[in-house]
Amino acid sequence: MIPARYAASRFPGKLMQDLEGKTVITRTYEATIATNLFDDVYVVTDSSIIYNEIVNNGGKAIMSKKEHDCGSDRIAEAIEFMDVDVVINVQGDEPFTDKESLVKLIDVFKKDSKKEVDLASLMVHITDTQEINNPNTVKVIVDQFNFALYFSRSPIPYPRDKNVGVRYFKHKGVYAFRKQALLDFYNLPMQLLEASEKLEQLRYLEYGKRIKMVETDVQGVEIDTPEDLERAKKLWK
Repeated sequence: MIPARYAASRFPGKLMQDLEGKTVITRTYEATIATNLFDDVYVVTDSSIIYNEIVNNGGKAIMSKKEHDCGSDRIAEAIEFMDVDVVINVQGDEPFTDKESLVKLIDVFKKDSKKEVDLASLMVHITDTQEINNPNTVKVIVDQFNFALYFSRSPIPYPRDKNVGVRYFKHKGVYAFRKQALLDFYNLPMQLLEASEKLEQLRYLEYGKRIKMVETDVQGVEIDTPEDLERAKKLWK
């Protein structure tokens, strides 16, 4: 499932911007299809513009029936009555979605015979100080078994002692959900941490869901700003 909203706050209409001859959302959809990992791939959107873009290019899209504040809610509505076990959420602004990282996410559930994992997601090791301190870069800290402890726009952990060798991880917004965890999220109200940080993954943690983080070294480009789009164009070439 690829949640796709037209009215992005920082870069409205970003998914319909041109990326070397095709729109960003079409590039993302095609990259996801090209992995050959999924039974089906849909774009889930509240925008007739995005819906028509996908359908007119031979893809599959679902129009949301309700207004939603986040991608998880949008996907939950779409899959509520589908016969599925695990759902992968690929962000619509990530045209460089790669197969290797998605395979790692899927393997988490293949190995989880006791069904102890509610969600799985990706993280990338970062070292650039500016990126670590950038509130647009979401950071994650994990326990010894790579289960998420917290996500924040602030640098976590705070580097009071710079000599302990702590590693910083950027959260990549690609998720794998058990269907029930996603439906639980959909039916539970937002709590204070999510409201403060504006990070939907915190709702899962606040309600005791377990998020297994998987390290990947694939950075790609998430298109949040016009500058990101220019970087993506150069990378695509």
